[in-house]
Amino acid sequence: MPLGTLDRTAPTLFKHGPSPLSRLTLYSALALFLMVADARFHVADPLRKAVATVLYPLQWLMLQPVELAGKGAQYFQSLQAAQQAADEASKKMAQMSVRAGEADQLLRENAELRQLLALRERLDTPAQAAQVLYDTADPYTRRIMVDRGQLAGVEPGSPVVDAAGVLGQVTRVFPMLSEVTLLIDRDQAIPVLNLRTGARSVAYGDPVAGPGGGMELRFTPANADVQEGDLLTTSGVDGLYPAGLPVARVLRVERRADSAFARIYCAPLAQVHGARHVMVLKPLVADMPARPEPEPAPQKRGGRK
Repeated sequence: MPLGTLDRTAPTLFKHGPSPLSRLTLYSALALFLMVADARFHVADPLRKAVATVLYPLQWLMLQPVELAGKGAQYFQSLQAAQQAADEASKKMAQMSVRAGEADQLLRENAELRQLLALRERLDTPAQAAQVLYDTADPYTRRIMVDRGQLAGVEPGSPVVDAAGVLGQVTRVFPMLSEVTLLIDRDQAIPVLNLRTGARSVAYGDPVAGPGGGMELRFTPANADVQEGDLLTTSGVDGLYPAGLPVARVLRVERRADSAFARIYCAPLAQVHGARHVMVLKPLVADMPARPEPEPAPQKRGGRK
């Protein structure tokens, strides 16, 4: 083999580079130089921006599961909070509706009491306020119970009125309660006066007249001057009701050729199906003079023996 072709370099096993200490010193000095140069002259900003631009899609992709989990938890928390707020709002709405109903009821009662007080000032007859408790259980009668009885001075036959007119009459008195028979009861009758004509008549209760019951003027001649819309008031001839109290208004007049009497239907002015506060009047019997005693019948003479 020719001598020029021999490899005269030392084998790799015997090569020796810089020592580790030298490398550490060199790299430390290079790092210190780069830090000082970056701090002073910002020489690494372009490189940093390039690396950040290259790594941004990877960072965004790695952050998506974390953001998705956070948004999911926030969604469920907001949904729960919204449901709780809706429940609280529903409760508050229910409470406000109850309070609104109570306020409306109080306003109506206040208006009724004011009207009753105004009516009491116009009346010369002693009267006391009472409250309707409930209707009686008998479905064939039209009666109510009020919270004034014998202990309060209520007497049988006392007229009962509301702010609009005559409501009925006290028929039974208990120590703490009283039973009032309404004008629309079939067994109730009241003497009335037609304000337009001055004619007196008697109005009877008719529970089947109309949807809520009414009244009827019976035994009125067919040629009597009665028109729809006539106002009927108490005549005061019975010794119980004071004269001039509104009772009813004429709704319909039927005159038939085959009958000598007209059928006259009336609607009571009082609130017979929804009264809450009423006035119980004192009957006029105590203020009226005593009736004269009937004259004794003449004795019959004895017949011939």
